[in-house]
Amino acid sequence: MKTPTRLEPLLEDGLIDDVVRQLMSGKEATVYVVRCGDDVRCAKVYKEANKRSFRQSVDYTEGRKVKSSRQSRAMEKGSKFGRKAQEEAWQSAEVDALYRLAAAGVRVPKPFNFYEGVLLMELVTDANGNAAPRLNDVELTAEQARIYHRALIQEVVRMLCAGIVHGDLSEFNILLSQDGPVIIDLPQAVDAAGNNQAKGMLERDVDNLASYFGRFAPELLTSQYGKEIWALYAHGDLKLDTVLSGRFREETKAVDLKSVMREIDDVKKAEANRLLFKAEAEARPD
Repeated sequence: MKTPTRLEPLLEDGLIDDVVRQLMSGKEATVYVVRCGDDVRCAKVYKEANKRSFRQSVDYTEGRKVKSSRQSRAMEKGSKFGRKAQEEAWQSAEVDALYRLAAAGVRVPKPFNFYEGVLLMELVTDANGNAAPRLNDVELTAEQARIYHRALIQEVVRMLCAGIVHGDLSEFNILLSQDGPVIIDLPQAVDAAGNNQAKGMLERDVDNLASYFGRFAPELLTSQYGKEIWALYAHGDLKLDTVLSGRFREETKAVDLKSVMREIDDVKKAEANRLLFKAEAEARPD
């Protein structure tokens, strides 16, 4: 096939040897199958901001660090340099997340290089060596749905233990390899501790999984893994081997207003006594 313009620098510099075919075109990037010596990999070419259907949002970029204060100021002003820096930060967020998650043992494509705005990574394959299908293209039995759901909940836990929330997890960005589900598409990934929207995003990710797998195993529709996982994380109790129940009880205990008012009155009285004591002390002759 004709070499896409964005892949020409990689060919010229020997990072890839041939472009085999286009694999898919999504809302944020186009992915190609490429050859690197004897290896077959994929190259993710990010679309320009005005050609993406997935828009960056402060919900996702909150808490992200940039290289310099100059870049930060330019991004806030929306200058040409700032927009370029924002695009680079958006793309490098996925690269950083992939390396971080792969090191933590999360099932993601192995990253190899990020060059000229193109991400070179592992080509995830099925049992026949072909490109793995997306989860939404596969029909499942109830038992398969339970097994894959359980595996993905464990991956969500592993991601959160590594400090990351996917932020857009669904059946459309999970591949089904010969060894089970593999999570893809992470430019919108957020830092769990540095983003105020992380809790809502994690719960939405987990609810998306329940909704999809619940088509095949309806009992999953009423599970509450998202709330359970976040509550454990927020209390510092989430571990890789934490046993989850899928159930969560909201704190519904009514506030004891009388006790609260008593405490307020006690504080007021203590302050009044302090001021009275101070006034009396100042009135005493030396």
